Amino acid sequence: MYSKSVIKTLVAGASLLALQAVQAEVKIGFSGPLSGPVAAVGQDQYDGFMLGIESLGKKLGGQPVTVLREDDQLKPELGNQIARKFIDRDKVDAIVGLGFSNVLMASLPRIVESGTVVIATNAGPSPIAGSGCLPNVFSAAWQNDGAAEAMGKFAQDSGYKRVYLMAPNYQAGKDYIAGFKRYYKGQVLDEVYTQVNQPDYSAEIAQLQAAGPDAVFVFYPGGMGVNFVKQFSQAGLSKRVPMLSAFTVDGTTMPSLRDAAVGTITGAMWDVALKTPGNAEFVANFSKKYGRVPSHYAAVGYDTARLLDLAVGKVKGNTSDKAAFAAAVKAAGAELKAVRGPFRFNANNMPVQNYYAFQVAKEGSQVVVKQIGTPLQEHQDAYVSQCKPR
Repeated sequence: MYSKSVIKTLVAGASLLALQAVQAEVKIGFSGPLSGPVAAVGQDQYDGFMLGIESLGKKLGGQPVTVLREDDQLKPELGNQIARKFIDRDKVDAIVGLGFSNVLMASLPRIVESGTVVIATNAGPSPIAGSGCLPNVFSAAWQNDGAAEAMGKFAQDSGYKRVYLMAPNYQAGKDYIAGFKRYYKGQVLDEVYTQVNQPDYSAEIAQLQAAGPDAVFVFYPGGMGVNFVKQFSQAGLSKRVPMLSAFTVDGTTMPSLRDAAVGTITGAMWDVALKTPGNAEFVANFSKKYGRVPSHYAAVGYDTARLLDLAVGKVKGNTSDKAAFAAAVKAAGAELKAVRGPFRFNANNMPVQNYYAFQVAKEGSQVVVKQIGTPLQEHQDAYVSQCKPR
């Protein structure tokens, strides 16, 4: 027989273990480009995600949360190393961010092996939207083609007969050009692929000008977009050739572009101009905390924190069953009150959401963004039919 003191010690120990089980720490790994020309893209995702966690009392599903942060420097091989570190050494419950599409694709082998839940906040490459879809890999951002498809439809509806296309030469660039062409039925004068992080576009802009298009569609995120739009404007084309874009003129580039961006039209699933429930509060809180206006990257990060909050709650903090946790993330998508408006995960774990058209305008001395349409409503990507359940 145990003495009363031993029994009290055992009971106390059991109670402590039970409390620890209830208060199990959720560990999240964030990876993104936090240095170099596109650092603002990664920083906004991270800051939006952390603001979301802060709004939830610094917990997910009622559990304490630790977020580990790494800079992938837009290098696929480094992104792969970071993913392996998060999974094998840090034992994270989920990975958020995953960088650009080339970085995400390079990181997949270990992610597939481990079954770890990953939620991309800036990539939705076509290979994993179709036949390569995975039950534990989600994009809370977009399928890459979506914003470009919206601009293709906008160009078609606007009656542009001859369009010139430009993008950097990597997976997302190719996806965006393909997406635009899927909805645009006019003449494509040329599609030009430039080097990733190329700083000077003067030669390409001269070729564009010589082609004489009715409009140009470009995809140049981060610093690439700043350089291209400024050079396009300096060449005097901004007042003669309508610029349609995706992830080129946004919250990360507008502070640098200002007047150079006036007149540009962009396709996106979110902007500060949206009148969706909770959006004004998000914009105000982000601006107050970080001293800048958020971009759609920040909005995705914010929504992702709230998505994980729902998912962790569904499994009552027990994220050790990876398949069950992945199923909870998928189910949580249908319940998420996203600041972007309608949202849910499709069969391929890509978002079903609206894609809006926004235009940059000048009001007095202020440069503002206005919503001018919703080319695609609750849009499903073109690859979902190729995704077979596993």
